[in-house]
Amino acid sequence: MSNLILASGSPRRKELLQQIQLSFSIEVSHADETFPQELQPDEVVMELSKRKAVSVAAAHPGAFVIGSDTVVVHNGEILGKPEDSSHAKDMLRKLSGSTHSVYTGVAIVKDEQEKMFYKKTDVTFWELTEEEIDTYAASGEPLDKAGGYGIQGLGAFLVKEIRGDYFSVVGLPISQVYRSLKEMGYHP
Repeated sequence: MSNLILASGSPRRKELLQQIQLSFSIEVSHADETFPQELQPDEVVMELSKRKAVSVAAAHPGAFVIGSDTVVVHNGEILGKPEDSSHAKDMLRKLSGSTHSVYTGVAIVKDEQEKMFYKKTDVTFWELTEEEIDTYAASGEPLDKAGGYGIQGLGAFLVKEIRGDYFSVVGLPISQVYRSLKEMGYHP
């Protein structure tokens, strides 16, 4: 087992860590992902990230464990992953022609050490036609992604503008993760 563990089954997070050539293993966290409705989006993503990292770190003393969570917020409503294609279409209609915020939280845990942070990135969608929404939903891509879209895949055609960290929208603010690991004493 590597001394760096990603507590996520997300292929996007895996690809981002591989992109910066870190050696790591994956152990999917089965932490509870429900949260109190009164929490703000930044609190939600940091709390869920911490739960994921802590649940995996408990079984791996001495390892650096990265937990992460992403939510999309539109007009104060937190949009998680769609339940099905119809739900994905509803989300895309909401996001069409407007700006929403993507919050990605990260928790890095090693024994008693922990570092938590989040990134907020604003994403503006083009005004989408019903045909575009149907085509995208039919691709299957929206089903495992917060807000019902993936900026790094086919969903790129939905995005008019982004203000903030692109990698955070993909699912992991990789530059800050790298620097945080180094601050905590991790040596790749």
